[in-house]
Amino acid sequence: MTETPNADTPTTDSAVPAAPAAPDAPDAPNATAAPDAPTVSVVGPGEGETVLLGTTRMRILEDGTTTGHRLGIAESVIAPHTPGPPQHRHAGHDEGFYIVSGSVRFTVGDEEHDAVAGTLVVVPPGAPHTFANVRDEPAVMLSTFTPDPYVRYFRELRDLHADSGAVTPEAQLRLMRRYATEPAGAPAPGPS
Repeated sequence: MTETPNADTPTTDSAVPAAPAAPDAPDAPNATAAPDAPTVSVVGPGEGETVLLGTTRMRILEDGTTTGHRLGIAESVIAPHTPGPPQHRHAGHDEGFYIVSGSVRFTVGDEEHDAVAGTLVVVPPGAPHTFANVRDEPAVMLSTFTPDPYVRYFRELRDLHADSGAVTPEAQLRLMRRYATEPAGAPAPGPS
């Protein structure tokens, strides 16, 4: 006699693996996140780490902690008539600059570009560049660093200002070199 399974009775077939149990729905009372699940970072207005660099206020929005150090993000508010850093180039990271408000003048080699709100400037490793706010109103820009180590440069530059007041060009150059950055006229730096 051949037994026919009841439609209400589960059957198993040794050739077909059993389907895994469905995970609890996210709103189920016993649901928990996997221990190695990625963490989402949400930084609200006024949150983040503030770094004051002369007349520029930088707010670090992502220091690489959430991104496995692949990406750093900062917002900078640049006061009117603020000169930028000496023209320089990086060997170890790309930089992106998105102008949120105002206007920022980028100098790339001998070329000048006035970037207004809504403009994105991407600087690959090795490209000489600097920026300044030459206008009468503040400018706000969002900067990305890929990978993220250059975020630490700004923290160290802030600390250098706090420790010694006026930072000498030699001290700033030593700090830049620790992050594979050189003045534009110097030989290209090696990767960090």
